[in-house]
Amino acid sequence: MRRFDFVTLKLFVSVADEGRLTAAAEREHLALAAVSKRISDLEALVGTSLLYRRSRGVDLTPAGQAFLHHARRILENIERLEAELSEYGEGIRGHVRIHSNTSAIIAFLPQDLSAFSRRYPQIKIDLQERISGEVIAAVRDGMADVGIFAAHVDAGDLQVLPYRSDRLVLMTPRGHPLADREEVCLHEATDFDFIGLQQDTSLQSLLFEQASRAGRTLRMRIQVRSFDAICRMIHHGMGVGVLPERTIYRDLRDLELNSIPLADPWARRELVIGVRRYETLPVIARHLVDDLVKP
Repeated sequence: MRRFDFVTLKLFVSVADEGRLTAAAEREHLALAAVSKRISDLEALVGTSLLYRRSRGVDLTPAGQAFLHHARRILENIERLEAELSEYGEGIRGHVRIHSNTSAIIAFLPQDLSAFSRRYPQIKIDLQERISGEVIAAVRDGMADVGIFAAHVDAGDLQVLPYRSDRLVLMTPRGHPLADREEVCLHEATDFDFIGLQQDTSLQSLLFEQASRAGRTLRMRIQVRSFDAICRMIHHGMGVGVLPERTIYRDLRDLELNSIPLADPWARRELVIGVRRYETLPVIARHLVDDLVKP
């Protein structure tokens, strides 16, 4: 048992997660032959089969289930050890990796992280902007300690904590037929061209899903990369768009735009914090999560 190595443990967890040796090899950037040999060597070392090989993939044997449970705990403890020791590195007492969707980065994180950094000036924060699905995958795969994403996206087995709420609004140019409305439902806007995000974001998926439920289709005229670009396209009369209210930049207030709250119940979105397990986070990451979940 002392001859286990962490690479093989991590590889076995990947095989269990993916259900196929090929997919695990791609995830771990290894050749399929190398993966197969490592798993075979591991089974020889423990003296029993850990996987049932099937034509369409692999399943865990009872021994494999037991091995997976302990492998996950070992890897989590090693990650926690590394993170705890990193607090004593020269000049930096801690390092927290955060992946977040665009809405949270624009609307909430600047002030929240600024306040946290004033309290803990020696903690380094590594923040990366991703779409919600990628945020969840990064936390699940150990590439991020903390993730922030839209609550309506399936978080799998992550532990989820409430973060903030935002409201979706319909942006129109001045003089648009809907511009003077106090509120509007999405289906009422589907007769007009839409400007949306280029990426397959959780917001875009939500809009397409809700339009479909109402028996309508979004006419996407232009797709761009940022909320800023959406607003500028709308200003020039290219269509309408849906944005989180708090992501509308103040320097865009001089544009000829109208913001109309969406009346649909789903337009009040929840943003959540996702972690693998709060209890196994490094101390500094727990400090950050505790700060973020405060009202």
